Amino acid sequence: MKNTLIYIIGFTLLISCTPKRKFQKGFQVNTTDENSETSNINGFDKDSLKFETRPGGVLLSGIPNVRLTSVFKVNYNKNKKTTFIGFNNFITKVENYEYNPNNANIWNNHILPGFEAVYGYNFVNISHYDIKENKQKLFFEKPVLIKTFYYPSFTKDTLNNKPISRNYFMISVYNDDTNKDGFINSNDLRRIYLFSINGEKQKLLVPENYSVIKSEYDSENDLMFVFAQLDSNQNGSRDESEPMHVFWIDLKDPNRTGQQYK
Repeated sequence: MKNTLIYIIGFTLLISCTPKRKFQKGFQVNTTDENSETSNINGFDKDSLKFETRPGGVLLSGIPNVRLTSVFKVNYNKNKKTTFIGFNNFITKVENYEYNPNNANIWNNHILPGFEAVYGYNFVNISHYDIKENKQKLFFEKPVLIKTFYYPSFTKDTLNNKPISRNYFMISVYNDDTNKDGFINSNDLRRIYLFSINGEKQKLLVPENYSVIKSEYDSENDLMFVFAQLDSNQNGSRDESEPMHVFWIDLKDPNRTGQQYK
């Protein structure tokens, strides 16, 4: 593999359901009938439509004036009568990725060069703070269920013997009750968004009628390939029989996207 010009790496930083990740309950988004199936979901009783949130931790981005704070839903343990929140879990590689003896690729254990990737249980928003302007804002106006958040890494990475840095954010998220069951959770369609370095939403990176499933990385071209399932029956949830398509995102310029396979 060391002499391979294009090296594709399969990874799960946005998308796959790994055993290490605690099941994400999500939250209720509208009133449901006490006797309906939506009054209990996956063994959990329904919540109040309003819930508390708390900061989970500060994330040091590679942009000196930008600091980020993860925001988590406050959960209640009925048996212990206590509250708890999730915490920042970072997706890393066990070893630095490199395919030649000259250390052309030093990623500082990041799953992607130039990006940190973080997730957590009932991770519902991100606070963006500009130190120079002393301004804070939230990425999302309303709570969402974040699967994975990518932000420019604090440490400097190299790709193919060149320093690499990122000046944008990507977020894999459940942000809409697409299946209309009264909850936002992992039964809905998963989407991936591009945000500017100022925390402004720019665009969907995969069309909204798809659910993101997994991705691969092409280090030679600095492309992310995103595998996504088309909601062909338009029921707002992922079904195994629905077609899988492949999209690409140019990480050098994420406004450049396209479809690789359909």
